Amino acid sequence: MTAPVLVVGAGPVGQTTALLLARWGLPVVVLDARPGRDLVGSKAICQQRDVLDVWDSVGVQVAPHGVTWTTARTFHRDRELFSFEFVDRGRSPFPPFVNVSQCRTEELLDEAIAGQPLVQVRWGARVEGIDQDEDGVVLRCADGGQHRGSHAVVCGGARADLLRRELGLSFEGRTFGDQFLICDIRTELPGWETERRFWFDPVWNPGRQVLIHPCPDSTFRIDWQVPPDFDLATEEASGGLDARIRQVVGDRPYEVVWRSVYRFSSRVVDRMRVGRVLVAGDAAHLVSPFGARGLNSGVLDAENAAWKIAFVRRGWAGDELLDSYSAERHAAAVENLDITGATMRFLVPGSPEESAHRLDVLERAATDPAARAQVDSGRLAEPFWYTGSPLTTPDPRRPPAGRPARGDVPEPAPGVLAPDVPVVVAGRPDLTRLRSLAREGLTVLLAAEAPDVPAPDADGPVAVHRIDDLDPSGLLAGALGACADEIWVLRPDAHVAAVLTDPADLPAALARITNPTMELV
Repeated sequence: MTAPVLVVGAGPVGQTTALLLARWGLPVVVLDARPGRDLVGSKAICQQRDVLDVWDSVGVQVAPHGVTWTTARTFHRDRELFSFEFVDRGRSPFPPFVNVSQCRTEELLDEAIAGQPLVQVRWGARVEGIDQDEDGVVLRCADGGQHRGSHAVVCGGARADLLRRELGLSFEGRTFGDQFLICDIRTELPGWETERRFWFDPVWNPGRQVLIHPCPDSTFRIDWQVPPDFDLATEEASGGLDARIRQVVGDRPYEVVWRSVYRFSSRVVDRMRVGRVLVAGDAAHLVSPFGARGLNSGVLDAENAAWKIAFVRRGWAGDELLDSYSAERHAAAVENLDITGATMRFLVPGSPEESAHRLDVLERAATDPAARAQVDSGRLAEPFWYTGSPLTTPDPRRPPAGRPARGDVPEPAPGVLAPDVPVVVAGRPDLTRLRSLAREGLTVLLAAEAPDVPAPDADGPVAVHRIDDLDPSGLLAGALGACADEIWVLRPDAHVAAVLTDPADLPAALARITNPTMELV
């Protein structure tokens, strides 16, 4: 257990990966090319409930440092089309979304890393080469240094082209022509503090979109879609930026805290595992910012990678478990590209026919619920459902139902992230939530009339609990939708792996998690 796992990149995805690996008792070395932390700008601000939960599992409470919002409003020109709130099938302690600057998130993760003796961070270590053999990975740095570990996770961000080439990965996709202007504005906008607002074609940004998010310290993040030839320096010198801001905030005093212009790409690598190296976050996939699916998806990459590397390192699973990382998280990335690509086709129509369709939908959406469902301002981040994973035992009584309505979450079923509810575990006052319990290993939950099962003979930590013992109130059984005779199996990332009625099927369902052999379907 002495060889570390190497993590390339000390951004939020790399930091999270390191902390999760350490939580499983593995030593970690994090390498970053920068000389130190560069806390500039808000960057990725919108953190989803289940990502907040992952950070909480490593002792990092992000939510108290941000602004909670519960309502998403959508407008066309000067008319509100609709709003929606978010569903929680359990009783999570976390809000659906919290807005906090990426810089603050990085600071909080750094504080946790500083207190974690298993994690070392080495700044100024630019990785330029990757070598592998049957025993481990060697990362070669620009300064001539070398670092050897059992595995590596590349979280080097969008600009990790050199490492993608070293690994022989393609990064197919496209870059969009339109630019986006971001301004963090400190001002007072009463009533806007807990809402995300999206405008199609407002009179003050004709033909394009504007998105506004509340942030801490009376700051609002405003994103304007601007033409390909937009120049920020010219806009500022001419007074155009002030005019643009005042079209949103009126004659209130304001302060520009940060501003930037960017283009974005939609790209994904062809695979996310190359031998002992896994690729995660923006190094593996880039998506449109509409829907906040970048950082949130990267953190879920980290959780998936960490428990699987830990199981392989500890001998609880075969090496093929790492193939399931690529299968599951590549499928998640492809779905994100599909969802955000559809958003961009609605935001930036590619033909007169698409423009006419969009205008028709927007004009009808104020009064027609069917048209509202077609309005696409970005489907907000949500966990991927591993219904076709090689680790998942299908349940014909609960077939995959597809994406739920905006703001909703799917009914619990194999592949779906289990809802979180309070639980009581005898002798373990530190375990107060279902997902905290699940993250200790493989978890078997017996419903009221399910027969007792002997301690499973499985690789890795396995715990068996009766649902009524964990929660006599019935909340847990109700949140799962568990029938009285069922046996539920949860993975270490709290996704449901199986729902069974015959105890004889349990050994195979557990073995399928640690030693998968099926292809993703």
